[in-house]
Amino acid sequence: MEQLVTSDFKLEIIAGGQLGKMLVLAASNWDVKTCILDTDDHCPASTCCTQFVKGNQLDYDTVIRFGCMVDMITFEIENVNIEALQKLKTEGKKIFPDPDALAIIQDKGLQKEFYKNNKIPSP
Repeated sequence: MEQLVTSDFKLEIIAGGQLGKMLVLAASNWDVKTCILDTDDHCPASTCCTQFVKGNQLDYDTVIRFGCMVDMITFEIENVNIEALQKLKTEGKKIFPDPDALAIIQDKGLQKEFYKNNKIPSP
């Protein structure tokens, strides 16, 4: 009898729009359990993820609680609680992209300054 390889690895995806759904479907190729956090229980990814949690990605406590349930965290939207992600990072959670990079992206002034300091052309 052939033994199937299974995984207990859990990936949290903050926001379950079209990008979240595509990520869930790709992760299913590797038997990765996907947990979606979204305010809309009818979001596109809710129909194909392993676990769906209705909650606000801007709420500090919600992001912390949800982040503690998984092995790795990612997001498909820029509008998330940075402080919660940074706290989870200090506790050893793997978060990609890095919350510090997201903090720069969320603030267009910081983003322009980053480009200037790193000699990256920008309009």
